[in-house]
Amino acid sequence: MRWACLLLPQLAMDVVLRQHPEPDRPLALVEGPHARRRLHSVNAAARALGLRPGLSLVAAQAIVDGFQTAEYDPQAAERARQLLAAWAYRYSSQVSTDFAHAVVLEIAGSRRLFGAWPQLRRRLAAELAELGFRHRMAAAPNPFAARALTNIGDGLFFDDEILLPALAKLPIERSGLDASTVQALQRMGLRRLGAVFALPRAPLARRFGPDLLLRLDALRGQAEPPLGFYQPPDMFDARIELGHEAESSQALLFPLRRLTADLAAYLSGRDGGVARFKLLLEHERHSHRLQHPPSEVAVGLLAPEREAAMLFELARGRLQHAQLPAPVVALRLLAEELPPFVPAARDLFDPRPQQALPWAQLRERLRARLGDERVHGLAAHPDHRPERAWKALPGDAPRARAEQDPAPAPAATRPGWLLSEPEPLREPVARILAGPERIESGWWDQDDVRRDYYLVETARGQRAWAYRDAGGDGALIVHGWFA
Repeated sequence: MRWACLLLPQLAMDVVLRQHPEPDRPLALVEGPHARRRLHSVNAAARALGLRPGLSLVAAQAIVDGFQTAEYDPQAAERARQLLAAWAYRYSSQVSTDFAHAVVLEIAGSRRLFGAWPQLRRRLAAELAELGFRHRMAAAPNPFAARALTNIGDGLFFDDEILLPALAKLPIERSGLDASTVQALQRMGLRRLGAVFALPRAPLARRFGPDLLLRLDALRGQAEPPLGFYQPPDMFDARIELGHEAESSQALLFPLRRLTADLAAYLSGRDGGVARFKLLLEHERHSHRLQHPPSEVAVGLLAPEREAAMLFELARGRLQHAQLPAPVVALRLLAEELPPFVPAARDLFDPRPQQALPWAQLRERLRARLGDERVHGLAAHPDHRPERAWKALPGDAPRARAEQDPAPAPAATRPGWLLSEPEPLREPVARILAGPERIESGWWDQDDVRRDYYLVETARGQRAWAYRDAGGDGALIVHGWFA
């Protein structure tokens, strides 16, 4: 498993319910022109009364009376999805919103930090429920398969070995293909995705074009269509329209709690909390000549905070002391001074004694960030050629293996950093500190080298390990640098 998909099937309704003081009351989102209003979506209470999406508003009012309505706002739903992408950034640096109504994130590099999929799934589900978003999630080796699996269940996960059999049983209408392609395939008598996989590729390409083949290959992990990765903005700006006039700060506490909770979710992907932000209280325009500008309430903290409860308490204290010149119709929270994504004066190997970590913990942190295959031990290898003087040690105990390796260590005059490819020395040489050291080796494997190595100091004070052909006087080639 490398990718997780979070499907948000009721996102537009959740945006309204999480800002509603009575979310259990019957509610329907309406859309369309004024003369032909229809229901876009309904909550559970409205569905229990017999209301269904697609029903005209006139027919719905004839069936039942007393349910509440709100305008369907696709832009608000998209802003909520962007907020969830920023929240998912705490679990992965590869988050994408390319799939409609969903957020996908790469989780292979996070397993050592947040646990295996069952533990990570429970954590994601708990935080999404706290934020007020209904969801289904699944995990798979690629994002396209993970998105398709959310169409058939919640919490599913498949490794490479069982992914193809699971996809073969997937109904075509739940595979994520576009509606016209699904209809055409069903008219051909195909019901499962496995039957589509078994069809010859050339007739499929002629009938449906190359896009279908690319999508089928992406589901199986045989192709990797590019994804656009989410980049959180450098400011947080959220607004809640009240729908009524609030004449006291007490009436603003419910939307304030939601805004501060969203700010805390947004900050979860950053290193640290926010030290200051401001609340903008928007007032209703009573005439074209008289309009109260938004009232500003600055919230400055003694220390950066990121917890939702603390942000709410501090903002509430400032809000209760503010004077309202006019009734408030909307509340906006604006934070422009956000903490960085990584610490400003701290790196992976923190030199401060109080922050020192044991080697095992540092090694696991590196593996979590870079992947298991990129972190390994090193041991000296008995070969005079510099590029072959070291060998990688697989396994979980590189230090122990290195101590058991009888190979001698290279000389102290060798640099610790060799270039992947030697390159000409472009800096002027101030002086030669050592050399030449002739290396003639490799005749036994037909990769022999004959070089004269020098330890040189450039005009900028850098020390390089450079060579030229043995016995020659040509330009120096840099093979490595000294720290």
